[in-house]
Amino acid sequence: MFRFKRFVVEQDLCAMKVGMDGVLLGAWAQGGKRILDIGTGTGLIALMMAQRHLESLITAIDIDEGAVKQAKKNVENSYFRHQIIVRQEAVQEHLGMYDSIVSNPPYFIDALNAPDQQRNMARHTDTLSYAELMQAAYRLLSDDGEFSVIVPFDYKKRMEDEATFVGFFPHHVLGVRTVERKPAKRYLLSFVKHPIASDHAIITIGDEEYKSLTKDFYL
Repeated sequence: MFRFKRFVVEQDLCAMKVGMDGVLLGAWAQGGKRILDIGTGTGLIALMMAQRHLESLITAIDIDEGAVKQAKKNVENSYFRHQIIVRQEAVQEHLGMYDSIVSNPPYFIDALNAPDQQRNMARHTDTLSYAELMQAAYRLLSDDGEFSVIVPFDYKKRMEDEATFVGFFPHHVLGVRTVERKPAKRYLLSFVKHPIASDHAIITIGDEEYKSLTKDFYL
């Protein structure tokens, strides 16, 4: 299990374990009254969004049965259980309207699949392509809402291209690097439905900006 300041995440039933990407997205993404977490996995991001936005109602969906069981267990054992609904459902079939949508999506496009089918589903885009993710997010997002994702640096342009294709505009871009003076290894990206001034920033793991972003969660 992974213990945070205000909740605990068990991960024995879920292929994708707690990682830095999920923590960064959960600490950074824009909130709202109604939030959708696409591909919730352990439920980590949903729990973080609930902690940050106490008046919100969060729907967390995943297509993997083990992940859904895990997320439900983690939610039920938390202070935030009345804020979060966990469902086994594909986002392509999901209905609703949300002020904020967040996703730590499958990202491997060209890599070989591993023998573990559950891990493949969580890591590869076979079941949710970037195009499908953007189409669903645009359909489910309110007119003034915001969609936030995290991707490895070498998939950033693909995600941005798919966002532009469906009609999204970039809002916030945050690069995350592991070492000062090195290129960013991952990017947090947010998109909106109308043209808006965008901003770009970069943080380094362990620096003051990073500590400020994650201080409410790490012990």
